[in-house]
Amino acid sequence: MANNRKNDAVLAVCVQEVTEDGSELDIGSGLTAEDLRLLHHAFIADTIVNILDTKGVDIHLFYADFPETKKSVNTVLNYLSKRLKGKKGEMLSNGLRITALPQERWGRKMETAFKKCFNDGYRHVLFIGSRTPTLKENLLRMALKLLKKSDAVFGPTVEGRYYLIGMSNNYHVELASFDWRSPNIYAEVANSFKEKGLSWSEMEIWYAVEHPEDLEYLIRDINQYRLEGDEVSAKETELVLERIMSR
Repeated sequence: MANNRKNDAVLAVCVQEVTEDGSELDIGSGLTAEDLRLLHHAFIADTIVNILDTKGVDIHLFYADFPETKKSVNTVLNYLSKRLKGKKGEMLSNGLRITALPQERWGRKMETAFKKCFNDGYRHVLFIGSRTPTLKENLLRMALKLLKKSDAVFGPTVEGRYYLIGMSNNYHVELASFDWRSPNIYAEVANSFKEKGLSWSEMEIWYAVEHPEDLEYLIRDINQYRLEGDEVSAKETELVLERIMSR
């Protein structure tokens, strides 16, 4: 059991590559490689900022130990350490656990993250990627609430994929055994739970940014947050998008 475990639930964030097993950050032919790199960094930064003060849960950041990925993670964390103050800054410095994973495909990385968290003594593991910078604390709290009442919780995207997946009490389904490039991956994983007689809850449909239409959802939500007076959520993504669009 991990010595620094404070809660029975953990929010596991895994950094996705620009090109990942089953998904790709392919959001427009007009974007340069530098644009994608900056957006990639912004997505990671905003994902971390969104979750830092989630109550009743520990936070664990995973990334594949590729040189460029490690460099990106270090760049983002160094930037945030200078920018964040108060509770978020304290959590970043002292409450964020970080683990480098083997250079594996996405399903294998998910499996490793889940198994490590359960081996560390957690009862509830909620897993998200780094392509949903508008995923706010209220949705994560709801997912954790549902997870504590069932064997799993799923967050579907409009394409039939996932923006989050959680399991309780045990690692129930071998995620590495699935083809995460499949357009039916959501149904395939859900059916596997059903076949095992396991209970699962479903979150509202959201999105992970992979295609141009996802970028439209992202911009819509950022604009709505600003209208509501939220000047923090997806701020780094907004700054990068403004820089790109100003050209």
